[in-house]
Amino acid sequence: MEDTKHTHPNYVGVFIALGVLTGLELFVAFLPWSQLTRIIILLVLAVWKAVMVGLYYMHLRYEPKRLRWLAVAPLPLAVIMVYVVTREYRW
Repeated sequence: MEDTKHTHPNYVGVFIALGVLTGLELFVAFLPWSQLTRIIILLVLAVWKAVMVGLYYMHLRYEPKRLRWLAVAPLPLAVIMVYVVTREYRW
């Protein structure tokens, strides 16, 4: 195993960024745009927040690539599941 030193991320800065993204999600949720547009934007913001939590609070940023791939591997299944559910919903 590699013993590499890394600097600690600015957790307060990450927390503030997550708060700003949450505020942006609330702002987008009440915009008078089409429902599909709002859902796509909200999904992108949610994925971005999940990536930030995984990288900084779960420390995946400092792990070997193998472990990162292990964390990313289920994402295609999640995309397929969201697609199937949205196909059943009548817009």
